[in-house]
Amino acid sequence: MKKTSLPVLMVLALAVAAGSTFTQATGNAGGLSCAPEPDRESCTVIMVGKNASVDGSVISTHTCDCGVCDWTWRYVPPADHEPGAMRRIYWVNQFTTTPPSQGLKWDRAPENFSGLEIPEVPHTYGYLLGAFGYMNDNQVAIGESTIGCRDRMENPTPMAKFDITQLTLLAMERSRTAREAVKVMGELAEKHGYGNTDSGEMLAVSDPNEIWIFEIMPVGPLWTPQSGKPGAVWCAQRVPDDHVSVCPNESRIGEIDLEDKDHFMASPNAVSYAVDNKWYDPQSGRPFNWKRAYSPNEVSAASTQGSRVRMWRFFDLVAPSKKFSPDTPNMDFPVTIKPEKKLSVYDVMVMTRDKCEGTPFDPARGLQGGPFANPNFLPYGFEYEGQKYSTSRIIGVNRAEYVTVTQCRGWLPNPIGGIVWLAWGAQDTSCYFPLYQAVNKIPRSFEIGDHWEFNRESARWAFDTVDFHAQVLYSLAIQDVRAAQEKWEKSAVDRTPFVDKNALELYEKDPARAVGYLNDYCLANAEAVINAWWRLGEELLVKYNKLWLYDPATRKRLPLKFPDWYLKELIRYNGLAPEEKK
Repeated sequence: MKKTSLPVLMVLALAVAAGSTFTQATGNAGGLSCAPEPDRESCTVIMVGKNASVDGSVISTHTCDCGVCDWTWRYVPPADHEPGAMRRIYWVNQFTTTPPSQGLKWDRAPENFSGLEIPEVPHTYGYLLGAFGYMNDNQVAIGESTIGCRDRMENPTPMAKFDITQLTLLAMERSRTAREAVKVMGELAEKHGYGNTDSGEMLAVSDPNEIWIFEIMPVGPLWTPQSGKPGAVWCAQRVPDDHVSVCPNESRIGEIDLEDKDHFMASPNAVSYAVDNKWYDPQSGRPFNWKRAYSPNEVSAASTQGSRVRMWRFFDLVAPSKKFSPDTPNMDFPVTIKPEKKLSVYDVMVMTRDKCEGTPFDPARGLQGGPFANPNFLPYGFEYEGQKYSTSRIIGVNRAEYVTVTQCRGWLPNPIGGIVWLAWGAQDTSCYFPLYQAVNKIPRSFEIGDHWEFNRESARWAFDTVDFHAQVLYSLAIQDVRAAQEKWEKSAVDRTPFVDKNALELYEKDPARAVGYLNDYCLANAEAVINAWWRLGEELLVKYNKLWLYDPATRKRLPLKFPDWYLKELIRYNGLAPEEKK
């Protein structure tokens, strides 16, 4: 490998410093997020320990909030490898996509060879792949959220051979447990460097028994393998089995106890790197705090007028009796909490759609939502006469590429126990459908599609079609969408025990038959949901065409009823006068 000279590295370092987005004064953790959006706020992760769930599932989510990223999915099969085989490492930018005419993202990944090859393992596990690896043959599952880091930590140089996408792929290929996945990713990043297009990242790493918060950050643009120092700094904290947690693009790990091997893992420089950079003074008498050292973020829901409301909202939902204040600094919320009621997988799905309804941060309130209470208006705030105004950045944001809810269930064999519930597009207008771990093929419609070219062959466009037609008359159209979700999504959740039972009976006689059964079920159900959403999009177009109400049953057209508050404001603002009485 060709070495990079020190002058080149110094230039790169200066460029990084000049172009950095981290501003401690405003409490913005900075760095790249899941998408190049104005406020750098993307990707929410919810985590549920096995004793905090209704049925004993370990649950995690990933809302891939981007708006411009690649949404395609693949299945990567297991493989056996000859002694001496090598694994090439590629840089895979999580934030970009390519025009369909230039080829699919994962077909083109080998073009971005990092220059590093590592010894292959004898056997790699199969897994489902989207922007990241999501679940492998052992029910090891992952959800991602960008958290940022301090300016000086970023390392976009070619010396950093791993980004977060590639780390998740290696974790999927090589891990039997969540702990193994954490160690695989941590050790590879230490040895070969972490960064490239990524700054600080958080992963929820789970298996049927445990769920871990894994946070990793670069160590600056001057790092080289020859330094003998770790090429990343990382820490992992286990979520207690009866607790839940959230990551809304903010570092969550606080004080750490590296003597407690059951609940903490970390790189050897987890504390020393902060000491060396004067971000922590061991003589201060204060305990070391991971997030305050590497990604401080002094904001609250109230101080940001709701642009950082997700932390407060999650804790308000799972522990309402504690009455957490929106003024509570986000850094002061506990890392985990015991929920006041156990959560089902459907509860978690509903939570991914939460829009702060009934709170002062509800984006549909008043004028912002318009006459038809659309919570998706002004998702990034706005400027007026040189002043900036914030709006609520809610959990159920409307720019998701897709959302995953993973279930790891230890009382069932792996092909039956693992489920990735996938919903394409915006959560509020989409539909979750199950992909059991047994799934070993993906329809072509999952593998294709692009934001800038409509394609009826792409599954994702069915959901975008519904979403588009729901936005104009949201408060009316969302009722039609919810009815479809009840029919296709809730019924699939309720049907899961029946499918499990059938699959288990087959598995005990012939595992291959159980795998075939689950494959057929998942793909047939997914196709039915996709077709249903194409029909729903067409029905919404007809029903609300030209801002009237068309009733196909009666073949009548009715005018829209606008709310009184809107009509009153219209009269005032436009200076309208009532008609003269005749």
